[in-house]
Amino acid sequence: MKLKGKTIIVLVHELFEDLELWYPVHRLREEGAKVFIAGPDKDKEYKGKHGVPAKSNMKVSEVNLDSVDGIVVPGGYAPDKLRRYPEVTDLIKQADAKGLPLAMICHAGWVMISAGILKGRKATSVGAIKDDMINAGTNWVDEPVVTDKNLVSSRTPADMHVYMKSYIGLFE
Repeated sequence: MKLKGKTIIVLVHELFEDLELWYPVHRLREEGAKVFIAGPDKDKEYKGKHGVPAKSNMKVSEVNLDSVDGIVVPGGYAPDKLRRYPEVTDLIKQADAKGLPLAMICHAGWVMISAGILKGRKATSVGAIKDDMINAGTNWVDEPVVTDKNLVSSRTPADMHVYMKSYIGLFE
């Protein structure tokens, strides 16, 4: 129970990558974390790319970083939607400034780019947004998982096992 007493927010919006949301939720809960799924709307059911739903139990605008220990941003098409909300990009920017553990996978780099936290940092993502990452000033590498200070990044669901292991390791 490495994360007992920790509170972690997992962001959600329509067409999230199902495994990239649910695998972290389950792993974090297995380690004892209290996990909240936060979206632009509370108590809304969002559909994953493969049809698996996730219901938000918190609005992003209600997140109080004083009572949060980390944030996970799943990939899929949801990051393209999430980055359009100032409350999402502000949350990420403030969490990063506080040094809270942040996790991003696949297309989630778009949220971090829009929050302005990737310039000069080493990270990875799905290859489809490699140019976006590089243009944002990221030292992009094609590796299963990359940790740069408080930020853990990964490419695709195939890397989930090392991604979550590295993210959970940030709390030790």
